[in-house]
Amino acid sequence: MSKFNLHNIDSAPQDSRPLLEKSQKAFGMIPNLHAVMAEAPGLLDAYQRLHDLVLESSFTDDEKTVVWQTINVEHKCHYCVPAHTFISKSMGVEESISDALRNRTALPSQKLEDLRGFTLRVVQKRGELAPEDFDSFFNAGYSKRQALEVILVLSQKVMSNYVNHFADTPVDAPFARFSWA
Repeated sequence: MSKFNLHNIDSAPQDSRPLLEKSQKAFGMIPNLHAVMAEAPGLLDAYQRLHDLVLESSFTDDEKTVVWQTINVEHKCHYCVPAHTFISKSMGVEESISDALRNRTALPSQKLEDLRGFTLRVVQKRGELAPEDFDSFFNAGYSKRQALEVILVLSQKVMSNYVNHFADTPVDAPFARFSWA
């Protein structure tokens, strides 16, 4: 059971109601993460905006999945790992990529491995990277823009991962078959 309320459109604070309506329209349901975030309208609004910005980033769907899931796994998020497994399937990401990220095993390409390694260094070193921490990332063909976009994704994931730790957010039924521990 969640430590926080799981709001619906009727129970949510007034400023969160249009945001939950947006979630309902986008996902066909109100994900429990959004239902918890609705307690703080500014948080839900910021999270939705960041999500839209991540979708507009220069990363491919495979690369977005690598960054999202690398952070989710590193943060041990019981909710976001299954949710993003579901999302990656809907985006057409190969199952081998999702499985490798969930299980911390080798990815199918060195370029994606370099992206995962860079993302992990950003998280583990809290952004305090040495020049050599960028070498494999840039040598793999990633850009300065994409280095900064890793921070964009991390900002979104800190919001969701930490909320899920605070709230012990129940995993939604569509994501449950991808549960992760």
